[in-house]
Amino acid sequence: MTAPAPDLRYPVGPFTFAAGAAPGAREGWIGEIRRLPGRLREAVAGLDDRRLDTPYRPGGWTVRQLVHHVADSHVNAYVRLRLALTEAGPTIRPYDEGLWAELADARELPVEPSLRLLEALHERWTALLDRLEPGDWSRTLVHPERPGERLTVEWLVAQYAWHSRHHVAHVTALREREGW
Repeated sequence: MTAPAPDLRYPVGPFTFAAGAAPGAREGWIGEIRRLPGRLREAVAGLDDRRLDTPYRPGGWTVRQLVHHVADSHVNAYVRLRLALTEAGPTIRPYDEGLWAELADARELPVEPSLRLLEALHERWTALLDRLEPGDWSRTLVHPERPGERLTVEWLVAQYAWHSRHHVAHVTALREREGW
């Protein structure tokens, strides 16, 4: 019997979250976020333009678009975190990540500017995360695309730890499949 083909959309599995993190989980999530810039830089190291312009899966973004997407997404997450920490249950502004990935900079720009942006951003982001007070983790925000839900800072941090692993795995899985 043949093993089922892996789901190339979710190389580390889909995001799941249960409130009330186990001891050490928060530190683990912060560590994942801290390591993302180096892990992503390593994942794309040595890729030429042809390989950067290869979709990581059929129907998916190119590796170049994916790197720029991670920068766009993590900038938004950092701002959302700061809003949740400074406002009472703010409603965040969604954006169409697919359309952002089709903008000229995401399709054509070298990946280096986004890698540098992620390094600086994650230095600030993790410095803030390292200093959260216990009550900060339960602060909430509202996402218009998730009506009726109050998302917590804990959820946001867990989501972006997963997001970090998820997209690095897209690149490393592609490199493994293609023998790069």
